[in-house]
Amino acid sequence: MKKVLLAGESWISYTRHIKGFDSFFTSTYEEGIQWIQKSIEKAGYELCYISNTYAAEKFPRTLEELQEYDAVILSDIGSNTLLITNQCFTGGKQDANRCRLIKEYVEQGGGFCMIGGYMSFTGIDAKARYGQTEIADILPVKMLDIDDRVEAPQGIHPVVVADHAITKGLKDVNWPYLLGYNKTVMKPEGQLLATIEGDPLIAAAEYGKGRSAVFTSDCYPHWGSPAFVEWDKYDDIWGNMLNWLTKKNR
Repeated sequence: MKKVLLAGESWISYTRHIKGFDSFFTSTYEEGIQWIQKSIEKAGYELCYISNTYAAEKFPRTLEELQEYDAVILSDIGSNTLLITNQCFTGGKQDANRCRLIKEYVEQGGGFCMIGGYMSFTGIDAKARYGQTEIADILPVKMLDIDDRVEAPQGIHPVVVADHAITKGLKDVNWPYLLGYNKTVMKPEGQLLATIEGDPLIAAAEYGKGRSAVFTSDCYPHWGSPAFVEWDKYDDIWGNMLNWLTKKNR
């Protein structure tokens, strides 16, 4: 069984409650992988998940470790989490550059996908900053230098614009609404497969011996609306994506 590594899609919320004179704090830990995890496993892949909480220390540090996986997905995880480890930040010691490793991994034949979110691409307040890393070289799209979020509370609908293994069964159907995405610009070498408000939603490219793809909206609410994550074609998006990234279609 082919293996997929997915990093990101978790968060901790810290809330202050004020009740008259008194106040107190609560915290909650949440993960947003339940829908995409089901899709990945339904497509016949083994999923290894590393949350944002543990990614800085547990994400692979060598090319050999990365090559244990047929595809790597980053979803809503900023580049700092991959670049700034305890060993580096608090210990002042050298550590692996995981963004550079991902580039080498794709060059050597791996599959890579970035999914949108507040901490994907350039991200909210430009804090995700993947455009300043080697990840920028392997994507089929160019990232903006500023906060790249497009918030669409009115709801917007994707349009498939090309026939491709990734868009098999997804063209000429009515997509549910999405509530936002990360704005990017196509590279000449990339292939635009689906758009949202005229911008790339799904794009793909060959890089070295490997492949990369993007889905610039979210796999989880809020951008990935409840209607979207419960859509009967939702599984097809990620199954098709992984089949192409891992070259199952060849």
